[in-house]
Amino acid sequence: MVDNAGTSAQRIRIGLTGLAFAFLLVLLGSVISRSGSDERSANAVEQAETNAAPNEPLAELGVAPGGDESQSNNSSDKR
Repeated sequence: MVDNAGTSAQRIRIGLTGLAFAFLLVLLGSVISRSGSDERSANAVEQAETNAAPNEPLAELGVAPGGDESQSNNSSDKR
């Protein structure tokens, strides 16, 4: 069985075209999925900026030194 050079080249072209199509399809899906998550993360960042986080969360819980005196007095009164 003799294989023509033109047939091999055509098979290679079809294979590479299929790979390029699959790559573009995956790329397009990735762009679409990231655009939706970017909008959600931008909204989350805006909400985080409006809700100011405490400067020392451990101190506010009374776990680390430097908490409010009123909190430490309240916890000692309960004991």
